[in-house]
Amino acid sequence: MVYDDINKTMTTERLLLRLFTKADAETVTRLCNDYNIYKSTLTLPYPYTLDCALSWIEHHSENFNADKLYEFAICDRETGDLYGAIALSNQQRYDNGELSYWVGQPFWGKGYATEAAKAILDFAFDVRKYHKVYARHFASNPASGQVIQKIGMKKEGVLVDHVKKEDRYEDLIYYGIVRNKMKE
Repeated sequence: MVYDDINKTMTTERLLLRLFTKADAETVTRLCNDYNIYKSTLTLPYPYTLDCALSWIEHHSENFNADKLYEFAICDRETGDLYGAIALSNQQRYDNGELSYWVGQPFWGKGYATEAAKAILDFAFDVRKYHKVYARHFASNPASGQVIQKIGMKKEGVLVDHVKKEDRYEDLIYYGIVRNKMKE
């Protein structure tokens, strides 16, 4: 991963991670207005409208500059096509943050989430000097768990029936990785 602090971008073998712009709102709306993404995410609304996308994108740059939350568009490095989003919160008090992501259904199974998540871990540990990064996923979304495991995170526990989604309770499975344990 190569991080460009001036442009706030990261490049990997196949991807460009960059800040969202208002010009991305229509594509974000198209990708997120998908029941299969909604049912696998904690806070994404459904149906997902253009207003949802615009209000979500509106504060990205401000949050990034305030070191609160880093939200990147996952894009094809060559074409610029938008595949999804990846974010890292910044709990400065604890030197840690949560990794979260979504990828549009047409791009599932191609390794984009894993590649972007590896870049975010490098960003967290090497650029932002975090001590720990954690992630969580619904038990009903094992594919997300596979991404988390592929980047070296270890399962830390399960919060049973922790959230309610569509009138049913979901277990949240938590994973984490500490900077000095990354190579283990």
